[in-house]
Amino acid sequence: MKKHAILFSIYLLFVPTFVFGACSVANLNRCLDSVCAINIGANPAARCQYCGSASAGTPTKSTAMKSVSAGSSAKYTISDKELKMAPTDPGQRYVWGTKLCLEKLPDCTPDDVTDNYDSLIEQSCKAAGISAEMAGLAKKINTQKTQNSCSTEINACVIDTKRCNANYKKCESDADFDKYFAECSIASTRCEAFITDIKKTLMSSRNSAIANADKLLKNIINAYKNAREQKLATAQNSCKNNKAKQDCVERVCKNNMRNKCATGFEYEKTVANELCKFYDTACERLK
Repeated sequence: MKKHAILFSIYLLFVPTFVFGACSVANLNRCLDSVCAINIGANPAARCQYCGSASAGTPTKSTAMKSVSAGSSAKYTISDKELKMAPTDPGQRYVWGTKLCLEKLPDCTPDDVTDNYDSLIEQSCKAAGISAEMAGLAKKINTQKTQNSCSTEINACVIDTKRCNANYKKCESDADFDKYFAECSIASTRCEAFITDIKKTLMSSRNSAIANADKLLKNIINAYKNAREQKLATAQNSCKNNKAKQDCVERVCKNNMRNKCATGFEYEKTVANELCKFYDTACERLK
């Protein structure tokens, strides 16, 4: 089962540097079996069901189910905790397991996986009664989606609330963005040809979202600042020629004095001036 396009892209993205040496096929198969051969002793079709073809059916659930690697060194196997995050789609699960196993076995390459483990999956598929040739399955897996469908799929994954969020608040750092993008690009199979362009587009969207958020915050701050300055200017203008206090005296005379501070009732105006005296203090402070 040839998955060169998918596995080679993982090789480039996640395993950029290798210490070249002999790949331990035994350890590589043991690692992949911990992902693809769960409960194989009771279910010969396990490798096909987990990492081969959905046509092989769903793996049987059992309370007695356990990994073929139980009791083996964790150095070359995928832990039960990690397996909880494994994709359910067989093709995606195979890619996911390959990535983790190549990290554990840096002397091995994607070609080692293809050359040694595909035949085990093929045997398992025959045990499951799957007559389709593995070459046909490989062709299906390696068929590219359109760029638009890949972009939509990866974008939805990246801006999920568990990752960057729609406003990219959780991806302000390049490290966080790269981490989530890598996670989403691996989950979106058959999109390898468009990954570079999609990343550039999403990075641009992220930069714009962050820049616009900063701009909006500055606009809000400036709006409050301008409002304060406007109120201060209005208050200062009202203090010119003692206008604010005179307006206050007129209102008090009109609304609160029985005789409206008319001639002959100067005491009412005196009371009004006392009531508005606070303007003297306020205007003095605004100078």
